[in-house]
Amino acid sequence: MQISRERAVTTVHFVPSMLQLFLEESTVARCTGLRRVLCSGEALSASLAARCHTLLSAELHNLYGPTEASVDVTAIQLSPGAEVVPIGRPVWNTRLYVLDAGLRPVPPGVAGELYLAGVQLARGYLERPGLTAERFVADPFGGPGERMYRTGDLARWRAEGTVEYLGRSDDQVKVRGFRVEPGEIEAVLARHATVAHTTVSVRTESP
Repeated sequence: MQISRERAVTTVHFVPSMLQLFLEESTVARCTGLRRVLCSGEALSASLAARCHTLLSAELHNLYGPTEASVDVTAIQLSPGAEVVPIGRPVWNTRLYVLDAGLRPVPPGVAGELYLAGVQLARGYLERPGLTAERFVADPFGGPGERMYRTGDLARWRAEGTVEYLGRSDDQVKVRGFRVEPGEIEAVLARHATVAHTTVSVRTESP
């Protein structure tokens, strides 16, 4: 806090868990020189975003992107009072696809797996050709030889054209024959003002 005031820091970049600690400092309101706060690396909850807007007058930006795509590939400036925190829209030279298991685009509002494409994709994993082939696949919507990265993240397009992160896709379970995505349930629970972190698991009870 002292350094940010003494050096007239205008921009800070936190993972959400670090932002939470920053906002818990008793002198955070004195950081009046801050103009923008950037968040990435973890899912940013609506409650934490609201707390940031309450305590600071700075802009709040939410970013998303895995290492395999040279880190940040989406961005959005969040407005105060938002009940849902999207990950935003793709940055320049980046394409986002939300696809079903058959690599078909899903309609807005429907959950699918998030794929990334563009010039920023990594070549692959060092000395791990099998994992590279699994995660970096041919882009059926791009030009010859273009690839897309399978993130393993669940997402959906929102009506206004932004993307909402819903959790991971690799923990899908079935309950009484119905597919259940724990990540989607976690995302909904995390929107509640009194919930800090969520974990959903399946418990089997003997009759």
